[in-house]
Amino acid sequence: MDLFQKCFQFTQANEIRDAGLYPYFRPIATEQDTDVIIDGKRLLMLGSNSYLGLTNHPRVKEAAIAAIRKYGTGCAGSRFLNGTLDLHLQLEAELGEFLGKEAVLLYSTGFQANLGIISGLVEKGEYAVTDKSDHASILEGCKLSMGETKRFRHNDMGSLKRVLERLPMEVGKLIIVDGVYSMEGDIAPVPEIIDLARQYNARVMVDDAHGLGVLGERGAGTSEHFGVTQDVDIIMGTFSKSLASLGGFAASCREVVEYLKHHSRPLIFSASISPPNTAAALEALRILKEEPERREWLWRNTKILHDGFKSLGFDIGTSQTPVIPVYVGDVLKVFQMCMMLHQEGIFVNPVVPPGVPPGRSLIRVSCMATHTPGQMHFALEKFEKVGKALGLI
Repeated sequence: MDLFQKCFQFTQANEIRDAGLYPYFRPIATEQDTDVIIDGKRLLMLGSNSYLGLTNHPRVKEAAIAAIRKYGTGCAGSRFLNGTLDLHLQLEAELGEFLGKEAVLLYSTGFQANLGIISGLVEKGEYAVTDKSDHASILEGCKLSMGETKRFRHNDMGSLKRVLERLPMEVGKLIIVDGVYSMEGDIAPVPEIIDLARQYNARVMVDDAHGLGVLGERGAGTSEHFGVTQDVDIIMGTFSKSLASLGGFAASCREVVEYLKHHSRPLIFSASISPPNTAAALEALRILKEEPERREWLWRNTKILHDGFKSLGFDIGTSQTPVIPVYVGDVLKVFQMCMMLHQEGIFVNPVVPPGVPPGRSLIRVSCMATHTPGQMHFALEKFEKVGKALGLI
């Protein structure tokens, strides 16, 4: 069969387009703010991961512009060879100090960070142990490694214990979890995971893409939230959420970072994070530290939405964070709800299998620090209207 045959036979996207329900690749014509414009229509943005609302902060934009003036638009090589800037080292140093880790290593994207960390550390005869709700980049990193992957039920410590019990005590094991799960919006029980890791000779890695800037007394993420920073062996994160840029990182002890610098193929064979992205992330990190009130605003808005959805009768599962799933179940109804909300002036994201288990399709809502309470109440009014029209509430 022709390699492209599967492409020629793929008709599902066009069928959804023909039904007027296609919700993907909507072209935004403005900056990523609390409101955006799509096809001339202004919508309230409830689908962004810019939790602190820093993507359009003047200082962040000016830092990116200044970096272009000084360094140009790209590094024209990998960190391993000609692509390391003093700006990269500065971001690594400030981020390490903020997170409470000895060393940090930057990757060009968060996806690459998970690919590079896991494939670089888990070798043949070793094990990657993952939560069934872990991000796709974690799963791909496990596939790229030479080790064997074992999975446990989402946030189920009994299931994790049973998995670990079946593995040889003397063999290397890396337990990898999301700090905040990007669809469910709940938090991994990191202290319990650490306890099990100690019992069964395993290391712990936390993907804190959605926890950095959101959780913790200073916004340093899930490990700080639980007070276990020194017991988490690797903190992975991204700059594309709270830090208003693009890129990823690994934070750990110096020896682990030094090993990854010389064994992580996605790092060695990729062009390094660009100067404007690096400068934007660095400035966003400084604002995060200087303006704690942004997290207060974020959690104020989160509470309004949590309480509002529950009072209306929507199922938001076990969400504990600004990531709020509104469970719908049926795939077609999710697409209908997304488009109806779009027509009502609300931008949200539909999530269907394989992003979630069958029968658990949802509308993913996320709020920002810079939303106003009035915008939150407006959104709830529209959700009530659409939810009743679809028979969900």
